[in-house]
Amino acid sequence: MSSLLNIGISGLNAAQVALATVSNNIANASTSGYSEERVDQVETIGGESNSQYTIGSGVDVVAVQRAYSQFLTTALWSSNSNLQAATTTSNLTSTLNSAFSGSGNLQTALDNLYSGFSSVANSPSSSSVRQSVLGDASSLTSVYNTLGQQLSQQSSQVNQQIGDTVTSINGLTSQIATLNQQILASGSNSNPNSLLDQRDQLIQQLAGFTGISTATDSNGSIAVYTSSGDTLVSGAQSYALASGPNQYDPGSTDVFDTSGNDITSQLSGGSLGALVSYRNTVLEPAQNALGQSAIALASSVNAQQADGLNLNGQQGQAIFSVGSPDVLPSSTNAGSASVSASISDVSQLTTSDYILRYTGSGTGTNGWSLSTTTGQSVALTANSNGSLSADGLTLNVSGTAQTGDSYEIEPTRNASTSLTVSMTDPNGIAAAAALAGTAATANTGTATVSSVSVTNSSNANLLSGATVTFGAGGAYTITDGAGNTTTGTYTSGQPITADGWSLSLSGTPASGDSFTVAANTNGLNSNANALALAGLADSGVLDGGKTSVVDSYSNLTTQVGDAGSLATSDLTTQTNLYNEAASNQQSLAGVNLNTEAASLVQYQQAYQASAQVISTAQQLFTSLITAIEDG
Repeated sequence: MSSLLNIGISGLNAAQVALATVSNNIANASTSGYSEERVDQVETIGGESNSQYTIGSGVDVVAVQRAYSQFLTTALWSSNSNLQAATTTSNLTSTLNSAFSGSGNLQTALDNLYSGFSSVANSPSSSSVRQSVLGDASSLTSVYNTLGQQLSQQSSQVNQQIGDTVTSINGLTSQIATLNQQILASGSNSNPNSLLDQRDQLIQQLAGFTGISTATDSNGSIAVYTSSGDTLVSGAQSYALASGPNQYDPGSTDVFDTSGNDITSQLSGGSLGALVSYRNTVLEPAQNALGQSAIALASSVNAQQADGLNLNGQQGQAIFSVGSPDVLPSSTNAGSASVSASISDVSQLTTSDYILRYTGSGTGTNGWSLSTTTGQSVALTANSNGSLSADGLTLNVSGTAQTGDSYEIEPTRNASTSLTVSMTDPNGIAAAAALAGTAATANTGTATVSSVSVTNSSNANLLSGATVTFGAGGAYTITDGAGNTTTGTYTSGQPITADGWSLSLSGTPASGDSFTVAANTNGLNSNANALALAGLADSGVLDGGKTSVVDSYSNLTTQVGDAGSLATSDLTTQTNLYNEAASNQQSLAGVNLNTEAASLVQYQQAYQASAQVISTAQQLFTSLITAIEDG
């Protein structure tokens, strides 16, 4: 009787645990991160036996296990990391594309300016037409400024998000370490399913913020590492990341490990990796390209202005002004050196940022080396005046540098926001050609003036006038207004140059013939230079003279559009992959209410049957006692 009663009690207890487990599954069917639990039970060892048979002694509940696969769970974490990265990038590129489409059409503003110059060519003496061109220039700078400011604002937001994300990561790693401690405290023989589910859920959230790898210890604790290999959690200890200003740019946020090492470039995956990647590979290149376009506009228009005369008979002055390249010293510099940068050749200007570093080696560049911020070495030239040159930049160093000192150079980053119209007088537009060439009336040769062009608008004697006098055998002498003389031999088809101008002849000059080159004082209402200003729409300025300002902006919009398309496509792909990983994980760990309902009935019946066994044992025991008493 005792054996029958014990068997019934063990069955009753097992059914009760099973009913509680099924009920818990049903209650948590919609709980995020919950893993279905199941009861593991075995037959109790022992019981009555003889040489012919053995009677079991009931059932034991050995564990309540959660449905779990490390492989499927890890795949889900990885998929979530990729999905959150794709979502972040898609949102950011969408905002960037909206900025370009919503800040005013820069292409239209450029077309209006060049069309305005064409209108000046048609009516060079019209004050209203000239005033309209200055209005077009102001509208154009406004579009550049607005777009540049929007990109700068997004940059600030991205850097703020990087700091906020690091804070969120630290909060999660602290909670994971706490759960590790609680799991360790629960003992090696227990199955703290709720704690394990909570920890897995936190790790999944963490993976959404940054790419991670994990390693599970035999004691049940889990170690978590960043994509750069830095430890975030080990046992009951968490290791906080830190965010702080970049060593060159205080407005740019970098990420540091617990030892203070900058690990920004090593991070990948999750929203943090996406923020860093977007900032470095999409946003900053877009800012640089927009700034490069603004510099090319200002440089080309101002240079062409200097090649002409305005209505006041003066050499054309700049219409636009733009800021100089930014030079940012490292916060770790120990020396007193100061570095400044200027743009000396726009045609060689790139969209790269640079690191200028003092090696102290005393090479031909006075111990300085230059590389892009991505680590590509750049050839640096030492000039006779002590300055350094590379990629269209001229660098001047003063003071004393210490070995290891470095400077970040951003040639174009903020140019779009610094672009302004410096001209206020519409008469200042240089519509007329600066120079005119005239053949002496007494000339006997067949040579005539084909063209006179400006080759160096900054030459002090450009407008001082000059006379070219020919002798025998094509020999000539140039005498300028300052009394300087230059001699040479004329070669048909080759221009004659001096004082920043170039004179081209057609035909053959005779001995004694002369030609004058002078300021175009009789052509102030002419349009030659205005036509040249209008022609800048198609003139190559960048990339060694291959790319116009209009084309540079078109290339930028294509670059931004392509980034948005790739981000959208990647988001679709990663969403599908995540849904597949989640479905696979839930097919094992998710709660199926139909299955649980069937189990509920099954364990209810088992509970009732075990109760009936106990009742039968009690009845038999009572009958046995009664029979003994009656006997």
